[in-house]
Amino acid sequence: MKFILGQKIQMSQVFKENGDAVPVTIVQAGPCLVTQVKENDGKKAFQIGFKKTTASRLNKPQAGHLKNLEAVKILREFADVDGESKDLQRGDAFNLESFKVGEKVEVSGISKGKGYQGVVKRHHFAGGPATHGHKDQLRMPGSIGAGGVQRVFKGVRMAGRMGNDQITVKNLEIVEIDLLNNILKIRGALPGARNTLLEISAPGKIITLKLCLALISTILKANRLVQLN
Repeated sequence: MKFILGQKIQMSQVFKENGDAVPVTIVQAGPCLVTQVKENDGKKAFQIGFKKTTASRLNKPQAGHLKNLEAVKILREFADVDGESKDLQRGDAFNLESFKVGEKVEVSGISKGKGYQGVVKRHHFAGGPATHGHKDQLRMPGSIGAGGVQRVFKGVRMAGRMGNDQITVKNLEIVEIDLLNNILKIRGALPGARNTLLEISAPGKIITLKLCLALISTILKANRLVQLN
């Protein structure tokens, strides 16, 4: 499984060759750093860091945890479900090289908080009649329980805090990738407001920066040999 952390920037649109406009969300994704590798019963999980910061901003436990690594502000953990990225080691860095245009990804984030809301906005209730003996009942929830049980059943849809929940959206398509600026454009809307932290994952293997450099050097050597011959 491959994964990366990103920060939601804004929504925009991308125009296709036929002129169709595709709504996209622009995400600043990576680079990320593997800060810890955990293993249990043969399954691995990786803690990765995102957004560089100065070492002076870390407290002592954080500084000890990130010893000999770059100081990062955000830490999150991902489980390697399919075992594709089992070769990752502490200190490995990676960016958007692992992802491709047209690929389907899963995005998780905290949705916008909307405060205390009634049942019409929170649960899309239709409301009651406005007239004929229904004064001040237009946006009321109506009856909330049976008369014989003498309590409100768990799970009854009522007014309360809305939003600010962990939301996961699946099968989102990658429309564009800007490796130079670490920009990812994903089709559709993503959870959260601007600057929300997003966890992006998909099946596949993570390509580290060390592996990228090795591949580039191998290609350059092959091209030189072809030119010499």
